[in-house]
Amino acid sequence: MISEVLRAQPILIDGAPDGIRALRSHWEAGETFAYIPAKSPVSSSWVARCLSYLPEEYRNGHFCLLTSGSTGTPKLVVGRKERSERLSTVLHQVQQSEPVQETIVSLPLTYCYAFVNQWLWSHVMGRRLIATPGFGQPDVVLGALQNAVDAMLCLVGPQAALLEQMFGEKSFPGIIRLHFAGSRFPQERIPLLRKMFPNATIFNNYGCAEAMPRLTLRAADDGDDARDIGLPLPGVQLKSSESGDLLFLSDYRCVAQIDAAGFRAIADEEWVPSGDLAQQRDDSHWQLLGRRGEVFKRYGEKIAVPQILATVNEHWKGQVAYYRDEDGAGEDGYVLVLCPIPAEDDVRLLLRALRTSHPRSHWPLRIESTASLPLLANGKVNGLALRDIEGKSLHWRQRI
Repeated sequence: MISEVLRAQPILIDGAPDGIRALRSHWEAGETFAYIPAKSPVSSSWVARCLSYLPEEYRNGHFCLLTSGSTGTPKLVVGRKERSERLSTVLHQVQQSEPVQETIVSLPLTYCYAFVNQWLWSHVMGRRLIATPGFGQPDVVLGALQNAVDAMLCLVGPQAALLEQMFGEKSFPGIIRLHFAGSRFPQERIPLLRKMFPNATIFNNYGCAEAMPRLTLRAADDGDDARDIGLPLPGVQLKSSESGDLLFLSDYRCVAQIDAAGFRAIADEEWVPSGDLAQQRDDSHWQLLGRRGEVFKRYGEKIAVPQILATVNEHWKGQVAYYRDEDGAGEDGYVLVLCPIPAEDDVRLLLRALRTSHPRSHWPLRIESTASLPLLANGKVNGLALRDIEGKSLHWRQRI
């Protein structure tokens, strides 16, 4: 039975030399397929078992992407090809992409953001797609940026710091659209990004894999708060629950999810949780309050880690991540991890900023550093691995 399912729903593994050509072939064929990273946390047998759960009506005209991220619970999200093609057209309009003639890919195309915003957009709009191996080979990325002509570049937030570390004072006038998604928008680095990409319109894109993947958009000029994700796209509705969870209805979202437990369809009238906490502002923009794990109580006070990270990013030019931990009394807290390893003067400056802007209960339990952050395939920090990486340096510890 599984072999029959695999013939009907082939698994396309990213990383093959002709992977982009094969992806186009699978997309244009009728059969549903799964697009899986070459280095994947799940086995082929796990994918095959999930695909075997597909009902007959989902075995044509759909595609499956793997998502597990920092939650550690893998699943396949099932998208409908027609819906995603409509979304790529909407993104073309709202992102003002008509002048864009090519897109430079530095993220894995199995990542929903790059898949839709770059590969599918280029496929539907007939624009050039320039694939690179990513920031693991900076010289290749540098060459693509230097040779860019009327190009779009899509990144995740932590890569803004990598740009400065790798390319310093270089400028890339051929990039005319610069997109960030997938993690906190690097608002504090906008002045630097404008120097590096003097002709680029910069956008903050927000969404999730279940949204396939876009819900809102904000031009960088249209606000000065990293938490401001702007307005919903046409065809998207947002609301927050009583507990602050951000829920959405979307014309483009996934139509089902599959994991080891089985298949679950999503009804058109079903409000889908984004995984974030958010509220609508007076100007109708939506503002993120953090992931559910990023907002917690510590000694009775509500801690919102994104607000603290905003202070850190104002005073630290490198990368920053965090993981959750408890203090000696069993109270919830978090640990900051800086990259690269800072000088002690940098740590003192950062501590001074935290003391000025936040009460003691909001400070990290510790400040650690590492030479490199553990990353997921999509470029996001691997929060599950961050706690246990070897060779971290300890710079400061709370004495409470």
